[in-house]
Amino acid sequence: MLILAIETSCDETAAAVVQDGNEALSSIVLSQVDEHRLYGGVVPEIASRRHAEGIVQVTQQALEEAGATLSEVDAVAVTHAPGLIGALLVGVNFAKGLCLASNKPLVAVHHIRGHIAANYLAHKDLEPPFLCLVASGGHSHIYEVLSHTDFRLIGRTRDDAAGEAFDKAARIMGFGYPGGIAIDSAAKSGNPNAYRLPRPKLDSPYDMSFSGLKTAVVNLVHNERQKGCEITTEDLAASFQTAVCEILTARLFAAARDLGYDKIVCAGGVCANSQLRRMLGDESAKINAKLYVPPLALCADNAAMIGAQAYYEYMQGHVAGMELNAYASLAI
Repeated sequence: MLILAIETSCDETAAAVVQDGNEALSSIVLSQVDEHRLYGGVVPEIASRRHAEGIVQVTQQALEEAGATLSEVDAVAVTHAPGLIGALLVGVNFAKGLCLASNKPLVAVHHIRGHIAANYLAHKDLEPPFLCLVASGGHSHIYEVLSHTDFRLIGRTRDDAAGEAFDKAARIMGFGYPGGIAIDSAAKSGNPNAYRLPRPKLDSPYDMSFSGLKTAVVNLVHNERQKGCEITTEDLAASFQTAVCEILTARLFAAARDLGYDKIVCAGGVCANSQLRRMLGDESAKINAKLYVPPLALCADNAAMIGAQAYYEYMQGHVAGMELNAYASLAI
């Protein structure tokens, strides 16, 4: 089964052709990061305009690279939530237009479900049930994946997402956008114990919080500057990154131990972080669990992951109508 997938939830215009939910025949991503870097973050209006300009091009490229035509595609899938509402609407309306013109079924895919499904492309032996950490710029959640289309929320951030905290901390440290990559690079030559940063104490063993950690970094930098003291950026980056990774890892493996999971999965852009991948591997070894993480190309937003999840949604009969709308926030 061939699915043409469209992803426009943030600042990547992406299209892909996926076969049977686990093989990407093509995956085209048109990134806007260079333009948004000028503003220190994603500007929603600019993102929507660039999606409108690029979506036809990336869709044509995806079909050409896969050696397929629209008539040979069995269904069209699109991310409909969550994300930037204007950006999502570009993809949703384009996908609906394709379906009307070609008489193809339309499959709506939740963005977080797509991130989890990226692992089906990378690990063809992976089957639910498993425990999954989703960590990205807008999301930090722990899910029980009971089946390909059945999810149970176990833990979540109470405030900022991990990726958002990376970007805000990077800005105060003087790094550009996106901040996660810059901090990961700087931390490699820093001392993770140089600065004492807080860890959250919550009433839930699996929930997370990053707002206090981010604020601690902001206050530390401001205080040191006011006193005329020099900050070792590499040390602060390493200390901050270690704190974030410890929070994510501790909550995930607390849930794994309590619920008895021996298959651990990571998904989302923050899972590209080198220290997090190491820590997840170390903790998995301690409990004899098998760890699944996607390759770096599948951590960031892409349409292949949307096509992978769409296959399982379609097989469950989850087909959308022309009344499909986009939603900035929506539970998985």
